[in-house]
Amino acid sequence: MTEQTAPVPPTPEPAPKRKFPLHFKMPEWNEIWTGFTRSQVYKSMFRHGYSTDERDRALTVLTNVFFHLHPVKVRKSGARFGFTWCAGGLSFFVFLTLVVSGILLMFYYRPTVEYAYNDIVALREHVPFGIMRELHRWGAHAMIITVWLHMFRVFMTGSYKPPREFNWVVGVILLVLTMLLSFTGYLLPWDQLAMWAITVGSNMARATPFLGHEGPGAALLSIGDIQLVHSGSDVRFALLGGRFVGAGALLRFYILHCVAIPTAAVILMAVHFWRIRKDGGISGPL
Repeated sequence: MTEQTAPVPPTPEPAPKRKFPLHFKMPEWNEIWTGFTRSQVYKSMFRHGYSTDERDRALTVLTNVFFHLHPVKVRKSGARFGFTWCAGGLSFFVFLTLVVSGILLMFYYRPTVEYAYNDIVALREHVPFGIMRELHRWGAHAMIITVWLHMFRVFMTGSYKPPREFNWVVGVILLVLTMLLSFTGYLLPWDQLAMWAITVGSNMARATPFLGHEGPGAALLSIGDIQLVHSGSDVRFALLGGRFVGAGALLRFYILHCVAIPTAAVILMAVHFWRIRKDGGISGPL
């Protein structure tokens, strides 16, 4: 009989080389975040850590450029949706949407008589993301609605009473600026509707007291036989840059709509938010 030899065991494959030494451990996300919060880079931006008590919560708000405009504490009743309607926050959100969409539109719009209307048509039909023009237009309508709702809510809840009467005046000015933003932007499409709407609206400026040549008190502003306020020097002439709606009016409305009025609105918004904090936050219900 032939002897059977034992099978030779297969040679084991070498173990794969480890990418890291055995003693190395991949850091977890919590460890990475903890190390970042303890770094000098983080501490240079945020002076205080998480809010663990009343003092830390107050310091976190007071030492942050974004938080310090808001009060440290607000009334629970005043933060209810049924009380505030979130109209003020929605107005600010819509304003930010208008700023972003307006900046994008400025890349394609030229405020000249030759190109204004054609640029508006091109924004709708040829430019990628031309929906920005429609978003800007509908956002303007939405801001008018939300600002009026905010003013109505403040009036109906008595939030204009002392010590908030100064902030009420600031809010009324912001309402006027919102209306002026809508009015100045109406001319920019440079179509028939825009031209005649601004013509009718600017004609009302002729009856402005002391500033319009047809307004009360304008006849009193004279030196001898020289009339200081007339059709060539009143507020309507200054608004349109001439006696009729033309190239000067288009350029002036563009500057007012894109630079002057938004700058004034941003400054007054900062004052408005700051006064909310100084006045103790959102007023409670009556």
